[in-house]
Formats: sequence, structure tokens, C-alpha cells
Amino acid sequence: MKILFSSIGAHGHTYPLIPLALAAREAGHDVSFLTTDAFAATFTAHGIEHVPGGTGMREAFATLLDGRDPRQAGGIAPELVSLVFGRVLPRRFAADVASAIGRSRPDLVVHEVVNPGAGLAAAVAGVPALCHGFGRMWEEPPLGTGDAVGHLGEVAGELGVDLPADDAMLLGNPYLDVCPPSLQEPGFLARANRIALRPVPFADRGDLPAWVAEHREPLVYLTLGTAFGDAGVLRTAVAGLGALDARVLVATGPTVEVSALGEVPANTVLLPWVPQADLLPHVDLVVHHGGSGTTMGSFGAGVPQLVLPQGADQFDNADVVTRHGLGARLVGDDLTAEAVTAEARRLLADGAVRSAARTVAAEVAAMPSPRDVARTLPEYA
Repeated sequence: MKILFSSIGAHGHTYPLIPLALAAREAGHDVSFLTTDAFAATFTAHGIEHVPGGTGMREAFATLLDGRDPRQAGGIAPELVSLVFGRVLPRRFAADVASAIGRSRPDLVVHEVVNPGAGLAAAVAGVPALCHGFGRMWEEPPLGTGDAVGHLGEVAGELGVDLPADDAMLLGNPYLDVCPPSLQEPGFLARANRIALRPVPFADRGDLPAWVAEHREPLVYLTLGTAFGDAGVLRTAVAGLGALDARVLVATGPTVEVSALGEVPANTVLLPWVPQADLLPHVDLVVHHGGSGTTMGSFGAGVPQLVLPQGADQFDNADVVTRHGLGARLVGDDLTAEAVTAEARRLLADGAVRSAARTVAAEVAAMPSPRDVARTLPEYA
């Protein structure tokens, strides 16, 4: 069976789909993945055919900002967010996925939830499709994206496709849900046609520092992900974690230069990147931005979390972490070095939080694996 996967060109939207793509290939299916060239080397390294297409979020925003990088635009208006996710990205992906379908004639399309353009192309071509989640379904749309459905309706109308009344981004397709049921949005849990899928962290191949596996002090991992890295927030967190009797490993990510953080405490190691999937089983606390990939990975590893949300769905993820006793959050004026020290110290010592995190990890481990789900994919073709 031929399966075409597609995600928008961003790590947090592409990597969650790769474990199922790999499992489908191992099950004997002909698998290809359409997304931007930024991920070509990743797919090549894992034996998956990369189909270049679509565009990344920054490039999509730049089309509405006279070519300016959105990071330099001094803030992005909510209406631009709606246009990017409801019109710019779907229109581009609908066209590129339609071309790919015409060339390869897949039996099934798997489109990421924020890439409905791929699902629209499948609908027009009469190819069955599944929608793949990357985290928890948000209770309220992230800032600005509530109007995206209206823009998406315009694109769908141009293609002759009717959007469903509920969860329009899913296009009425069965939903591969990587969120543990106990943490999923209850209304979505009740109404959606879900296919449970264990969230398996994926990372490009790389080596961890040797001391990670050998450490004796508590190990704290700090990251702000790949999209919302902020040098000021990282400096505050590094300063706060520097007061702990612990080892601290910081992944600065692609948006912050290691040199921008200057001199750091003696207990802290800065790296531009780490293979997060390999690191999480070794850590005692994750201090992060609340991105879905890191949040889901921490759930699976059974690790307490201190969340410093910066944008998009990160605030909702932070709320879920605190609501279920899995960690804490610091936002706005509450985010100080002293607060980071106090909360991190508390979470490292809090047995109730560790127990709650282990309970969620057991729930994740009991979810169907990518191999389990890959065996069922022919049922949806």
C-alpha cells in the first residue's frame, strides 16, 4: 500500500508523525513524506522518500509581511496568524499535495492536524485520509487561530469541499490521537473519531554527553524548543537553575545563539542541540516552553515539568500540566530567577508530582504503539 504523509515545515509538526511513518515502512508499505526541504536529510537518513513541497511557518508569515522575517516584525497580529494557518499554508499544501497525489496515486494520505491543505487535496482526489495530532487538542483556539476556520472554509470552497461543523481542521477524517486520554480535552474526547497512538519522541541521530548516563546529582533539562526561543527567558531560567545542587543541560535551539547567554553557572552545560528523545529518560526535571513535543515526551518519560509558555498552544499545555499535578508554570512577571529556583527545587523534591508523572507514563506506555497502529492502516485505505 502507498501512504503519503504530510506536515507543515516545522519540527514540532513533522517529528510527531515520523514514528508512524517509520513503522508503516517497516510493515512493508511504500511510504513518502511531503514537507519542506529542511527535513530532507532526516527522511533520507531513515530510508523514507522525501517529497519536497509546502512551506514553513516563517516563510508563510513573510508572504504577509513584505518579505520580513516574522521574528523581526515586532510582534504578529492575530489576524495574520489566522490568515497563515487558514489560507496561506492550506492553499500551498493543497496544491503541492495534489500534484504528488497525481504522480504517485497513494492509497492513503496522513495529514498533520495543522496541515488541512493536504487533507483537502486528498478529498478532491478521492483518496482516504487520516488526521494525525501532535499533542493535546486545545480547549480554546490559540491566539488568532479561531478565525482560521473561516479562511479555511474559503480555500475548501474553491476546491469544492465542505468543511464539517466541528473540528474543521480534521476535515471529518479519523484522528490519530497521541494525547493520553486522561489529559485530552473532554469535549473532543467525547465527539472525535479517535485512533489512539502512543506519543513516541523522535530526534535526529546524535550523541549525548557521556556524563548524562553517569550523573549522580539530579539532572535538569532546559529547552525553549525550535520556534519560540528567547535569549532573555533562557538567561533567567539558567540563572535560576544555577542555584540548584543539580546538573543542568541546556539546549539553546535554532533561535538562540549559545554565545548570547554569556557566562553560565558552573553546574550548567550549553549545547545548541541535543537528541531530546534519547535524553528524556535520564532527566529528573524538564524546564521548557510547553511545546507539544516536549510536553508529550515528558509525559511518556514520567518526568515533572516546569513550563515557561511563550505562545500558541503552550499556555494550554502549561495549564494541563499544573491542573493534573504534573508540575508548575511561570508566566509574565512571575518568571524570575528566584521563582525558577524555588519551583525547580520544589518539583525535584515533590514525591506527589513524581508519582503523578509516573502514572501518566504508565498510561502512555499502555497506548497502542506506532507498530500496532501501522498494522491497522490498510483498514482505512
